Amino acid sequence: MELLCAIDLRAGRAVRLRQGDFTQERGYGDPIELAERFVAEGATRLHVVDLDAARSGRPENRGILGAIVGRCGVPVQASGGVRSADDVAELVDLGADRVVMGTAAVTDPAMAHACAERFPGRVALGLDYRGAGDGSLEAAVAGWVSSSGASVTDLLEAWSDAPLGAVVVTAIDRDGTGEGPDVEGMRRVLDATAHRVVASGGVGALAHLEALGALRSRRTGRAPDGVIVGTALAEGTFGVREAIAACARFG
Repeated sequence: MELLCAIDLRAGRAVRLRQGDFTQERGYGDPIELAERFVAEGATRLHVVDLDAARSGRPENRGILGAIVGRCGVPVQASGGVRSADDVAELVDLGADRVVMGTAAVTDPAMAHACAERFPGRVALGLDYRGAGDGSLEAAVAGWVSSSGASVTDLLEAWSDAPLGAVVVTAIDRDGTGEGPDVEGMRRVLDATAHRVVASGGVGALAHLEALGALRSRRTGRAPDGVIVGTALAEGTFGVREAIAACARFG
């Protein structure tokens, strides 16, 4: 299980939100310095989110993303506000290893599928969910502000044949809380797709990484391929090397 160190960008700063709530923001200074710190501590992949673009659809922090790609020397997965084919192409040209499409994958699936076909293995499907009243996992869009009305399992079925690099799945209610991942929700995702799954949301202790690493689909026996961690690393709850070691126990 691969560790992806998360850096969220807002107004040019590195921040973390709690459950996607822009009124619950914690700041961590210069995002380039934070990225370089993670890499110096052993990070092998970064996950960089433009929170401003996620809400507005405009590339608010693309220059910072480019600087991180250029200076850090590790693969960068770019996310946030990727709404058009031009956005995907620009981020690939900028050097992003993978580009996450979330809102656009729901609102304009034909365009998003075409991007995946144009850049096989370089586009990831981003599914950010909350639990719905009927027990399903309901995908959110537009920076988690709006509900899509679609279930995660239905969306995974619609993308089953696309040449995706990964499916990045975030449990919104756990994100930024440090209270632990939604293990059962992630198991349901693993049951529903053959794509690589990267889990996100709630990791606040090494034991949480171990719980995800030990997770297996009841149907196929598959495990998560990666996990995104942000707040715990930024705040020094545990270090990058410790996290990588915890993930490595599960391949």
